Amino acid sequence: MALFSKVLIANRGEIALRILRACKELDIKTVAVHSTADADSMHVRLADESVCIGPAPSRDSYLKMPAIISAADITGADAIHPGVGFLSENAAFATMIEEHGMTFIGPTPEHINMMGDKITAKKTMIELGIPVVPGSDGCVETEEDALNSAEKIGFPILIKATSGGGGKGMKVAYNKGEVLDAFRMARSEAKANFGNDQVYMERYLRRPRHIEVQVLADTHGNAVHLGERDCSLQRRHQKVWEEAPSPGLTPELRASLGAIVTKAIGKMGYRGAGTLEFLFEDGEFFFMEMNTRIQVEHPISEMVTGIDIVQEQIKVAAGLPLSFTQKDITFNGHAIECRINAEDPVTFIPSPGKITDYHAPGGYGVRVDSHMYQGYSVPPHYDSMVAKLIAHGKTREECIKRIERALDEYVIGGIKTLLPLHRKLVKEPDVISGHYDIHWLEKNLAKEESK
Repeated sequence: MALFSKVLIANRGEIALRILRACKELDIKTVAVHSTADADSMHVRLADESVCIGPAPSRDSYLKMPAIISAADITGADAIHPGVGFLSENAAFATMIEEHGMTFIGPTPEHINMMGDKITAKKTMIELGIPVVPGSDGCVETEEDALNSAEKIGFPILIKATSGGGGKGMKVAYNKGEVLDAFRMARSEAKANFGNDQVYMERYLRRPRHIEVQVLADTHGNAVHLGERDCSLQRRHQKVWEEAPSPGLTPELRASLGAIVTKAIGKMGYRGAGTLEFLFEDGEFFFMEMNTRIQVEHPISEMVTGIDIVQEQIKVAAGLPLSFTQKDITFNGHAIECRINAEDPVTFIPSPGKITDYHAPGGYGVRVDSHMYQGYSVPPHYDSMVAKLIAHGKTREECIKRIERALDEYVIGGIKTLLPLHRKLVKEPDVISGHYDIHWLEKNLAKEESK
């Protein structure tokens, strides 16, 4: 079975460049779509063809499905890769692509819908034998329901939007007196951000780690996992630092989780790349959600397995079987990824602008995924992440020293970035020892602000 002749990349920034590189290594022609603000972006410069699909606002360009489909039609693309964010988990977009005789490089619309609604996702995972956080049976519709559900679950409770992510529509109530305010605010945020005010409740774990498992599956009944990633260092539910494997898991827990997840994915008949996210506390895993796309932090799984996840996505979408079985996968060493955002490292206010100086670190075991270059202007219209700095070492200790050295080498002038924050993190005793949870970063940032 042949691969695609031409792939349109329906995204921007570093992930668009990452997909382009995978296509080039597979001898697949590429089409870059871009807004007027991204005309000088690196993936646009390197693609075989490019099409402007609209003005800077996402709603008028990267979220405009007819414009993307038209760009694919006029350039003769036979597949579309959605990347991350934007339309990557939009079932209607996947359906539209298939209806126009092209291939969506991702899972089926049915699986996108199933996992896109968090309540349906939880019910599905329970049926597949995956443990979930105790919570409400479904949507919590009224204030009376909210109070009754909270009493049944026990405090503290977390109220979450059924759609979306990124911490939007998510509120904690520590006692009965806080439930109604948290319920109202969560619904209001959910409506404003996702156009859907439905929420549900679950137990709020006090000191969990955020653990996620990378999976790959094909249309021939094969499913594998590529180990776990620890994404516990985060602020306002936004990941900042990720590593693989997790310093908080034993080999026995790792093997058990991987086996459970792979079995579930196989039963689902899933296709492509996906990530199952869990909270881990006191030796127990609780399913949170599944992302039916490539993840921002996929490079660390690639570094410890030697597998190109994006290339496998493309091959599976073309109907090929996975290039390996679970027995073929070996885990080698440790990898860490630092997300470099164009933000003030103290206030986290976005810092768009022109890059006046740029020098990416290099050397053995260092990888930089970025679309930046000297003279590039970071637009104010999109997500503020401008680079991912990844290091790999034979041990976690070696990896930490390597990422520290790489952070010291990295030069980004003209804008503020999170580089200073990462330079502090890599020296923190709790980070070095791996003794942290999902609340650690926010607590330590609060301490810094109060000094």
